[in-house]
Amino acid sequence: MSPALTFTDRGIYCAAGDFYIDPWRPVERALITHGHADHARYGHKSYMATHAALPVMRHRLGDISAQGIAFGEPLTIGDAIVSFHPAGHVPGSAQIRVEVAGEIWVASGDYKAEADGLSETFEPQRCHHFITESTFGLPVFRWQPQAVVAQEINAWWAGCAAAGKTAFLGAYALGKAQRLLTLLDTDIGPILTHSAVENTNEVLRAQGLALPKTIAATAELDPKAHTGALVLAPPSALGSAWAKKFGAQETAFASGWMQLRGVRRRRAGDRGFVISDHADWQGLLDCITATGAENIYVTHGYTDIFARYLNDNGWSAEVVPTEFEGETLDAEPAA
Repeated sequence: MSPALTFTDRGIYCAAGDFYIDPWRPVERALITHGHADHARYGHKSYMATHAALPVMRHRLGDISAQGIAFGEPLTIGDAIVSFHPAGHVPGSAQIRVEVAGEIWVASGDYKAEADGLSETFEPQRCHHFITESTFGLPVFRWQPQAVVAQEINAWWAGCAAAGKTAFLGAYALGKAQRLLTLLDTDIGPILTHSAVENTNEVLRAQGLALPKTIAATAELDPKAHTGALVLAPPSALGSAWAKKFGAQETAFASGWMQLRGVRRRRAGDRGFVISDHADWQGLLDCITATGAENIYVTHGYTDIFARYLNDNGWSAEVVPTEFEGETLDAEPAA
């Protein structure tokens, strides 16, 4: 019997249901784990995602034919039973469980083990086969508790404000930016947002997510009227002509990659804060263990090293080629 899921040049394919998961080439039916651009791409005939993920996907992709589904709701597609379960990555993000003739696969998309108070918390699904990312699949990547990082960011911002500087914080427009917003101390000063961040904020607020007050940093905004501000923007906007109009400033990046000293130096920011919407080394191992899966398929990241570790420690692991990117220090396409 053929496996329930196979890896093709278009994406992860289920023949029993004739659908793809997060395909990177146009297909008839795409099941999407979340709205980041490397997983939710334009051009598919039909889409399915969680109700919480769809609004951002529609905002980014335009007029798409899409069906929403609740977390945990089983749906029969052909000879496959599918369901979506929280991945903890960004609001609405899901793992997709596929069962065919008793064989259970879980495609995790991107995921995070730590509860962040914003995204739906990761829920491990028992399965035979688990498809995992390995963005931070090295032992050096170990995250501090979110509250510790929040203290570091707010202390830096307060220092900038006291020195008469604007604090620029670079983060993905979807997920990371909103997570950071919930961690910021609004007593320090106003929070300004790049249009890519603010547009996403508006979509998520309309879904009922509680986010602090922000001010869109439009071309008409006078920086002098917002002293002590923190500006939240995609990483690519830091150091741009738009940013320079704010005068004296410090820049910081919020990313798991800030764990690596060499990366911090190359980015030439004033600060780097280690916080990620992906699982760290221990988080990856804990989540994989919780699935009970014996067969692990390792995608984007430190694939060879992580798969080798898994094989040396009791799992059957192999690297599979995909076009997912994980977390980078460059901005997603602005939306």
